[in-house]
This record gives sequence, C-alpha cells and structure tokens, in this order.
Amino acid sequence: DLEKEQLKTLKKVAKHFENGFPLKDLEQIVKILNLCAEKMKEQEAFTECLCELIKLFGLPFQKKKTSDEVNYSSVVAQCIAQLGYLMRVPSSQVRIQICKCVISFYKMGLPGKLLSGYQPTSANYKIQMAELGRLAETLVLSLESVENQLTDKLWVLKALQHLSISGVNCRLMMKVQAASRLCLYLNGADPSGQLVFRSSDILWNLLENGSKEEVVNQLSSLECVHALKEVFVDALHGFRHCDHQLRNDLLVIATLLAENPEVPMIESGFAKLLIVLATFPEVKIPNPLIKGLKLTYSYEDFEMKKLLFNIIGVLSKNPSAAQLLSENDVMPALLYYVKPNQKPGFHDWSAAQYEELQLHAIAVLASVAPVLVDKYLSCQANTLLLMFLEWCIGQDPFFGRGNSFHGTGGRGNKLAQMRYSLRVLRSVVSLYDDAVNLSLCDQGAISQLLDILKYATNKFKEDSILLEIQADILFVLCVLCENDLHRKELFSYEGIGMLILFLQMDPKKLYSGLGHSCLLFSALNCVWSCVIGCYIAEDHFLEKQGIFLLLDLLALKEKNLCNIILGILIEFCDNPKTILHINTWRGEKDQTAANLLIQLWRQEELDLGVRRDQYGRIVDMKRPIASRFQRQQKVIPVPANCPSFAIMEISENMRSKVYSLFCKLGFENLPGLSSEDFVTLAIIRRYIDFKVGEVWSEICAEIKEEFSPVTSDEEVLKTILKISEDIGRAVNGLQTKLLESQLHQEIQKEKKTYRKIQATRKQKEILNKSWENFLTRTSNHEALKKAKKLQEEAIEASRPKPQTQNGTVHSTDIKGLHTTIGPGRLVTVESTPRQ
Repeated sequence: DLEKEQLKTLKKVAKHFENGFPLKDLEQIVKILNLCAEKMKEQEAFTECLCELIKLFGLPFQKKKTSDEVNYSSVVAQCIAQLGYLMRVPSSQVRIQICKCVISFYKMGLPGKLLSGYQPTSANYKIQMAELGRLAETLVLSLESVENQLTDKLWVLKALQHLSISGVNCRLMMKVQAASRLCLYLNGADPSGQLVFRSSDILWNLLENGSKEEVVNQLSSLECVHALKEVFVDALHGFRHCDHQLRNDLLVIATLLAENPEVPMIESGFAKLLIVLATFPEVKIPNPLIKGLKLTYSYEDFEMKKLLFNIIGVLSKNPSAAQLLSENDVMPALLYYVKPNQKPGFHDWSAAQYEELQLHAIAVLASVAPVLVDKYLSCQANTLLLMFLEWCIGQDPFFGRGNSFHGTGGRGNKLAQMRYSLRVLRSVVSLYDDAVNLSLCDQGAISQLLDILKYATNKFKEDSILLEIQADILFVLCVLCENDLHRKELFSYEGIGMLILFLQMDPKKLYSGLGHSCLLFSALNCVWSCVIGCYIAEDHFLEKQGIFLLLDLLALKEKNLCNIILGILIEFCDNPKTILHINTWRGEKDQTAANLLIQLWRQEELDLGVRRDQYGRIVDMKRPIASRFQRQQKVIPVPANCPSFAIMEISENMRSKVYSLFCKLGFENLPGLSSEDFVTLAIIRRYIDFKVGEVWSEICAEIKEEFSPVTSDEEVLKTILKISEDIGRAVNGLQTKLLESQLHQEIQKEKKTYRKIQATRKQKEILNKSWENFLTRTSNHEALKKAKKLQEEAIEASRPKPQTQNGTVHSTDIKGLHTTIGPGRLVTVESTPRQ
C-alpha cells in the first residue's frame, strides 16, 4: 500500500499549493517531481500527479519579501532548468504539460487566492529565470526525442515560439544548432500544416533577435537549402492567404542565404527556380519549373515580385550565378519595365504598384547590367534607356506617386525614373567597355545628357536626389569623353557653361551633407576628362574664367580638393594662355597665385613634420625635405621593381605638384612675394635635387645593410651624398642672404622713416619759433619797430643798384603802414610819365 499512500500524499501536496509554490519550497518540490518521474517507470499512476504538480508551475511563484526574488534567483533558475530536463520522461502527457507550463510563463495571471503572508512574484520573473536556467536550449535538444511524435513536437515548437522572442534565448538556441534543426523539420509530414508555420516563425525570431550571420551559417548546408526549396515550392502553389505569407517569409530567408556565396543555392537548383520565377510573367517562354503558376495580383503577390527582384540583385553579386542570369532571360525581363508609363494601370497592378515595380526593376538592372554586358548590348538597352530618359524630360503629363523607397522625391514628377535610369548608365560606363561607350555616343548620348543636366538643374529644387543625378551625369560624360578629342569638342559647346556653374558653388555647401562635395569632385573630374587635351574646350574654359574659379577653390586650402586642382592646373599649363590667367588672378587681400602655392607648400611641410627653423630655413642639410615619418623609418631593403619610400612619398602629398606648377610658371619675376616666400621658394626650386639625394641616401643605406661596397664604389657614394649635402648648404646660404638682404632693407626703410619724422619735427620747431616772433611783435612796440627796421634793411639790401640816374623811381613803401607782415591784395599802381 506504500504507492497508494504516496499518491494520496502527492494529491495533498497539489491541493495545498493549488495557488502557487512559495519560492522557499521550490527546491523540495523539484525533488518530488524527479522522484515521481522515476516512479513512472514502474507505475503509470504517478503520471497524473506529476502533471498536476507541473501544472502548478504555471502559476505565479509566491514570495514573502521583495528581496526573495533576488535571493532565490539561482535556486529558481535551477528548478526551471530541471523542469526542462523532465522532457526526457517518455510520456506524451508530461511533455505536453511541460510545454503548456512554459507557455503560461508569457500569459501570467493573478492567482485566485494567496497563502497567508505571501504575494506573487513579478510578471516577468519566470521569463527571466527561464533565460537564466537555459530552458530554451533544453527544449531545442528535446526535439530529437519527439521527432517521431507530431503532437509533442508541435507543442515543443509552440513553447519555443514564445521563448524565441528573447534575444538571450535565441543565443542559447543557436548554440545547439536550432536553425538547422528547425529547417530540417520544415518539410516534415503534417496534415495540419502547423509544423512548417511554427518552424518558420521560430526561424524568423532567430533572425530578428539573434545573429543573422550565425543563422545563415547554420542554414548553409545542402540539406537545409533543399528543405527550404521543397517547402517554398509547396507554398508557391498554395491558394490560401497563409500559404502566400509563408512563401514570402521563405523568400526573405532565401535572400539572406543568397547573400553568402558559399551557400549552395546554385547547386541545389533553388537559385534557378527563383530566377525563373522572377522573370514571370514578363518573359513569355514556358518553363516547367513554373508550370500552372498564376499571379493573383494580390498584395502578397506584389510583395513576392519585389522580393524576387531583390534576389536577382543579390545573385548578381555572385560570379557563379552570372551564367544562370544570362540563360534565363533576366535582362529582357528587367528591360520590360524601361518604357514610359502610358496608362494609369498596367495589367492588373495598380498605377502605384506598377511604378514601384518599375523603379525596383531599373534599380536591380544597375546591378545586373555590368555582369551581363553582352546581353545588355544585344537587347539594345542603351537605346531603351536613352528613349526612357527622353520621356523623363518630356511634356508627357505623368505624375509619380513617390510611395516606395525607390520613389523618394518622385511625387508629381519623373525624377525617380530619371535617377535610377542614370544609375544604370553609370554602372555600365564604369566598366570602360568600348562597345558600350561607342553605342551611347553614336546615339547622341553626350548632347542628350547635357540637355537632361540643364533641365534637371533648372526645374528641380536642390536636394540630395538632384545632386546625385547631376553627379551621375557628369561621371558618365567623363567616361565617354576621356581620351577622345571629337567627343570633348561636342561637350564643350554646352557643357562648359554647366561646369562653370558647378565650380561657382558656395563653399559653405560642401559641408551640408546633401552631396555637394561629391558633385564638386565630379565637376573637377569632368574638367580633367572633358576639357583638358582639347584646345577648343580649353580656350572656352579660359574665356569663362575657369582658371580663376579653380584658384578660388584652391584658396580654400581643403586638403582633399588641393591635390586634384593642382593636377588640373599643371595639365592646363600646356596651353600657353593659362600662365597669364594664373599670374593675373588675385585672391583675398590681393593674394597672388605664387603666394598661395607657397602657403600650401609650407602648410604641407608643417603637416608632414619637415624640420625648419623659425625663419623657414633648412635645418637638416643631409635630408632637407624628409618628413617626420621618413626620419623615423628604418632601412627596409625592397626588390628593384618596388618603389622605395622616398618615391612613394611623392604621390602621398602635394609638394611634387606645387613644384611642377612652379616649373610651368617659372621661378623668376613672381608677383606678390615676401622675403619669407622667397626663402621657401629657394627650397621649392631645388625640390627635385633634394629628392634625388633622398633616393641615393636610401640606396646607400640598403647597400650597407646587405653588404660592404668596394672602395671605389664607396667613394662614389660618398661623393654623391656630399653633393646632395652641398646643395642643402648652398640653399641654406641663399636663404640666409635673402634674410640678411631683407633685414638690411628693413633697416634702410626704418632710417628713411626716421629722417621723415626728424624733418617733420624740425619744421614744427621753425613754425613754433615763427609764431613766437609774431606774438612778440604784436605785444611789444619796441620789438615791432626793431623788426620793421630789419625788414626795411633787408628790402633795401635786396634791391639792385640803379642802372640809370635819369629814370623815374617809384617808391614801393606804403605810407602809414605799421605792420611787418606781407601786404594784402590791394595794390596801388603809379603810371610813369611819358616824359
């Protein structure tokens, strides 16, 4: 009768804790559960009692103190883990009850009655303890024991659905290969269809809340991809709404798998199925893979079409899929949408849906076209795109909806269609394929693109989309006109004016974040590719004061702009008119081009850490232009075909470009330079000599590192290095003379200024003395008489001796005058008698 007593006691325990287990008793309860599980092997009567006790685990635990939740956390986590371990019990009733209990963690309600002095734990307490007890991991492992029992498996999956909404549980599940296990269950026999839906839902949760990369890695086996393919085919031919949703969910998972080239999408035949499906119904070629398939043009079918286009774009990045894309008419299917929207609706898609599909197809075409260039040309895609762009700037009354991601900025206009069509052209011309470029030019693409550029610039407001369109057009023109004189001439007639407009951009806009900097770089690239090398285009650019605009941009001293602008100016200097323009330019505070270039050189040397004294003179005679990094760099022997650091350094800063430009301008008679500028110019002038010395210094160091040269070679090397050092000393001496000359000029200028001040002071003293004498005469009558007498004597002494005694003499004195200052304007003239 012992077993009967034990069963009776178990029922009493269940009755006593019918409102939930106290936290302090959980450890003992779990021991009872394990004993019951052992007893079940001998007596099935314990099954019901075990299920009753497990059911009570679904109720909230009870605590006496608020701190009990923390104090008992490790015990509770172990108890819930033990609950998961009971899945080993070979009883369907027990397993289902455990799963129901786990599900109840997420639907926790208040108990009907509490034990005296107790209160329920918080709503999320059991969920947190389940995470701590690694319950999700245990349930995933238990799937193997219920593999052949569909009902039990479905209950386990239902419990995992709830557990997988947590990121912690998802990570635990992934540790035991949950993704691959679930994927293999997708196509299991299940009349109800719950198996595939619950498994796919858990996969979705793993992707959303776990690591996508890890999920993809677990699904990348050939067996998993085959399973996904079979389930997808079944869902594809389903007619229920849930089948269509499942089909689209599986498409998203397939897309994530296709992003990894190592996943056997092609080997399994899944990639081919998706490609064929993506070209349906645009391509009217019957294919057994889609036999009997019909689109209902529902919202789910619309979503499927977009997902299939997206997969085409993903597969185009996989070189192994290129042949599949070519053989299954992907190019004609995408080009099917490159045509004007002639009516509000098309087939059974609404106007908004068709526009979204059209933009998506053209966006995917930009990824596919570079991969299938031969198909692109055979389908006359260039012609279709140019005709479509012509429609985009036409007067056709079409108003875009602008509802989708690809339709951004396209509401009420054709801007979105223009944007993505130009992206396609950009992607194909970036291949620098002669056949593609020739096809475009033969159809008048240069003139048409310039018309589109002018139209878009004048019609639409300046935003990120317009700036992208302008930059794309300029890039296409760069590629088409590069190294072709005739095309550059065609560009020059209308394109120079647009370039000038972009070069006049407000410098403050470069930091707006909308794309002005990208547009400016595209414009500079266009100057290099479409203008330089054609004298007609160059002269037109010079007439429009383009060189002045380039120098204005150079004066901003933006490091990322300076290099490309200096390169353009050097190339432009092959035109003899350019040098005059450069010398004529004046910047802020009447700055000259030569002064600007010298400032750029000094700033570059400051950034590189080149050693100079406070006056800008050379300090290190052996390595006059070595940067801080060069001085710290140890000797590293390199093969003969590899450039040394001294050579590589030329391309890493703009000193070589500044030197080259001065070689074009000359080093004499440069306007607007100070003595400091002449000191720097002396270094620039010998830049190539210093660079040669650096290379020889590296050669000597490498030779000494590897072996000892013979005496004659060593003497030659020493002579070469001494010559280089002598050049440094000579430049330093010249710089010192320049500074001394400047100091002498400043001293002379200071003396001249001092003499002027001295003369001015002396004049003031004379004026003051004269004023004092005047005041003395006016206030002292004796002094006035004395002054008058001195004046009369001076007048008498100044008179010439009379030549004739018979002539009439007129007195020059004014009678009755009592002043010693000069006479006024009134003069009395006495006539000489005729006698």
